[in-house]
Amino acid sequence: MNIIRAIDRRLEEVLLVLFSSVMVGVIFLQVVMRVSGNSLSWSEELGRYCFIWLVYIGISYGVKKQRHIKVEVGLLLLKEKGKLVVAMLANLLFLVFCFFVMYYGFDIASQLLSFGQKSPALHIPMGAVYMATPIGFGLSAIRLIQNLIAQFKMLIGKKEVEIADERERILKQEGEEDES
Repeated sequence: MNIIRAIDRRLEEVLLVLFSSVMVGVIFLQVVMRVSGNSLSWSEELGRYCFIWLVYIGISYGVKKQRHIKVEVGLLLLKEKGKLVVAMLANLLFLVFCFFVMYYGFDIASQLLSFGQKSPALHIPMGAVYMATPIGFGLSAIRLIQNLIAQFKMLIGKKEVEIADERERILKQEGEEDES
């Protein structure tokens, strides 16, 4: 159970650090090789594919931390329960979008895997690169469901309401910095 909890807490962070490290390392190696008069044929491709995976895993991380860009003007007019209901509706819409992208993303990736298309330099199956979309949105869907469960518990009163807009987060953060 501890392993599952650790994966739940750190999966996106570990993957983001891994892909960032590989991408930066490979691009740095390519720069060094070009300065020395040589070039690596595969480095730009690997860096690009790491970046693609970074983007889709980053979407899931943003959902997990509830830090996606959104218009919060309307939320300023609402009280706690009103903010909660609007946040739940937004998460439900995003969840529907995630399922839509997962379905069609998996369809495209599986077609590429069945065609056997490979990347030019690394000879990685292109379907594996395209799997970033359904996997990233699958993780996002899991995080959205977790958020919806927590928000439902807040709505029925089993958990304290914790819906803050960006302005409230900034004020809270400034207050914490002033105390230390």
